[in-house]
Amino acid sequence: MISRRAFLAGMGSTLLYSRLAGMGWQERPISAFSKHLHPVGRALEMKDWYVWCNSPVEGEDGKIHVFFSRWPAKLGMGGWIKGSEIAHAVADHPEKPFTFVQTVLSPRGPGYWDATTCHNPNIQKIGNKYYLFYMGNSNGKTDTKRIGLAIADSPYGPWQRSDTPLLEAGAPGDWDDHCTTNPALVHHPNGEYWLYYKSWNTADYERDAGKPIRGNRKYGLAIAQQPEGPYHKYPHNPLIDFSGLGDNKQLEDAFVWYGQGRFNMLARDMGVYDQRSGLYMEAKDGLKWSLPSIAYYDAAHYHIQEPAPPASLKRYGRFERPQLLMLKGKPAYMFTAAQGGQFMTASSFIFRIK
Repeated sequence: MISRRAFLAGMGSTLLYSRLAGMGWQERPISAFSKHLHPVGRALEMKDWYVWCNSPVEGEDGKIHVFFSRWPAKLGMGGWIKGSEIAHAVADHPEKPFTFVQTVLSPRGPGYWDATTCHNPNIQKIGNKYYLFYMGNSNGKTDTKRIGLAIADSPYGPWQRSDTPLLEAGAPGDWDDHCTTNPALVHHPNGEYWLYYKSWNTADYERDAGKPIRGNRKYGLAIAQQPEGPYHKYPHNPLIDFSGLGDNKQLEDAFVWYGQGRFNMLARDMGVYDQRSGLYMEAKDGLKWSLPSIAYYDAAHYHIQEPAPPASLKRYGRFERPQLLMLKGKPAYMFTAAQGGQFMTASSFIFRIK
């Protein structure tokens, strides 16, 4: 018999995917956001490195600071799970070259929750401090991925990180019992700090087929009174769940911001419409999210001309991990991660928003 906890967790998302099924998701509605994107080009192309997860912020010095994941090219694309570090680069303007500053967070080794990787940076300037939310793991695998936090008075550091994760996975059998990852923080107008996160259930299955799958990514919410926590999970998680559409439709890489009187979300589509676009959703209350529309497209749509990729780059031409640079409180640039570039690994790819 289904538990009361599982029943409540499914109520919010059930309405969402039933509405999607009713409209026929093949229609591919287009967001207004997508019509304001203009490609700028690649940044942070680094020899011998894959660059991913580019999170920008304007510093008090007026410069643009980007916190990004990188790992040695010799590890291949899969190196993010077992050898990533978080680094810092700076530019005078988002369309000018970025200069590498330093590695900010490295895997700390045996005995730490972030022993084997540091990934998924989401930088936030709150008051006079900088809060760097990120994901770490302790065994080089997905089942120990946890969200953590590092804090500094300056984007140049020094950074202080806790010895325990900020957000643990759920109890066995919960929708989020496998991990916590992809942190997306937004400062609620009521003063609270809302942390959206991705997870899945270890023993997940397709509801309409009954066959085992590798996990269906869903989004939940945790709330705190201070940016450093403690965070308490919203009781009716997950908020976003596309598994009821079948074919393992899902999303990841969410970025959330508050503007124009509503909560806004960008995410990577994983089969809702296709595997190469981004999704846009909005919610007046941050809980009941709209039907997804297309947020951005792949490189071919923008007529971006690049050399043919090597066989090792299976995700060539699509943009992942969307993160926004907010200037004067409004979205000004979208930073994404894209395979390829000068060294045929991966780099940042930037879009102007106008």
